[in-house]
Amino acid sequence: MKVVTRFAPSPTGYLHVGGVRTALFSYAFAKKNKGDFLLRIEDTDIERSSEDAINAILDGMKWLGLEHDKTIKYQTKRLDLYKKYIKIMIEIGDAYYCYASKEELDKMRDDQIKKGDKPRYDGRWRPEQGKALPQPPKDIFPTIRFKNPKTGIVKWVDLVKGEININNEELDDFIIARSDGTPTYNFCVVIDDWDMDISHVIRGDDHINNTPRQINLLNSLNAPIPNYAHLSMIHGPDGQKLSKRHGSVNVMQYKGDGYLPESLINYLSRLGWSHGDNEKFSMDKFCEWFDFKHVTSSPAQFDKTKLDWLNGEYIKEYDIDKLTEMAIIKFKQVNYPVDDAKLIRNALGLYRDRETNLNQLFENIVYFVKKPDFNNELEAKFINEESKKNIKALVESLQILSWEEVEINQCIKEFVKSNGLKFPEIAMPLRTRLAGNLNTPNIGSIIFVLGLDEVKNRLKDCL
Repeated sequence: MKVVTRFAPSPTGYLHVGGVRTALFSYAFAKKNKGDFLLRIEDTDIERSSEDAINAILDGMKWLGLEHDKTIKYQTKRLDLYKKYIKIMIEIGDAYYCYASKEELDKMRDDQIKKGDKPRYDGRWRPEQGKALPQPPKDIFPTIRFKNPKTGIVKWVDLVKGEININNEELDDFIIARSDGTPTYNFCVVIDDWDMDISHVIRGDDHINNTPRQINLLNSLNAPIPNYAHLSMIHGPDGQKLSKRHGSVNVMQYKGDGYLPESLINYLSRLGWSHGDNEKFSMDKFCEWFDFKHVTSSPAQFDKTKLDWLNGEYIKEYDIDKLTEMAIIKFKQVNYPVDDAKLIRNALGLYRDRETNLNQLFENIVYFVKKPDFNNELEAKFINEESKKNIKALVESLQILSWEEVEINQCIKEFVKSNGLKFPEIAMPLRTRLAGNLNTPNIGSIIFVLGLDEVKNRLKDCL
């Protein structure tokens, strides 16, 4: 059987990290087995679904490199297919009309709760041999319910959780079409997975309770049963379900917050799966290594500190030309003049090993493209007649050099020694004027990147 997996988000909100991990594992399993990874948009919740949410899902997957095969399937464009099979199920007697009103169902539920029973549909409109049904009321638009088996066990071997058994007595006759005729989630999923030849359903373990219902529907239709893999939830550092305060936000916010897609993908691949002690690896390696034997059945813990570390590791090794292009785009967005890509490239080279975040990295090099603002505190502390005299003398030495980074650093070193200075006595005033802050890389390297003309411009009142 050809391996075919799917990612089936509902466009009622953004694409969050839990959804991305599900898509990632589905993608990796398909690619490892030379199969297809399909995308289905489950948009039958018309009131809550939106075009913006669909676009957010597609943008997020594109940014992360999770490219789907074939065309996207939209459930709202497949309603005729669902209605066709609902009709078949009614004809074969595996589905029936239920005329119970909302008030009746609410009372049924309340009575069961008072008795300490599990709330469930009591089968009052379920046709049975020898059972007389009441006359259908004329003022009620019926729902359609699946005639779930009353006895037996639904059994499957989950690729993550192992063997799972659910007694049919625990399941009721659930609704497969609402009173307005629209099909429900469990029914649409079954028809879609069958029609799309899905071989492996990979999803969160919050869907385990849906699985026996879906297997019973598939059996009713004589359809093949896919393999199921239910991934454990992702928790925050406090052990609670992942929420916005932990980082469960729109994945595109991670882009805005300065993360590389490669680092986020790498990090999420390690949430609930492992390959020895390997921490950093490419998407290709993940697809090559992925299997369900190493997917844990315990909840994974989202650790932003570890994500930051991994992002820093990727920044260190990232293609410098791509980083330069990203920085130029960022600066142009805030109207900073950038006409020297080489300057940006060299500036990034000074800082890329120091930062774990692109935004911070780009912010750190702003002073190379925009003269830093006057800092009263630093000026008062480091700029005086003595420091100005030293700066003037150093610049005179720099002007006769071959403009090479090594020579500039050697020149500063010799200047400090020959004038009986401590290194900070020249470095701090230079940092004040050239960078506007003291937390910078080697001052000689900054001078080299800025160039002699710009250095003299920023130090002109000392010269």
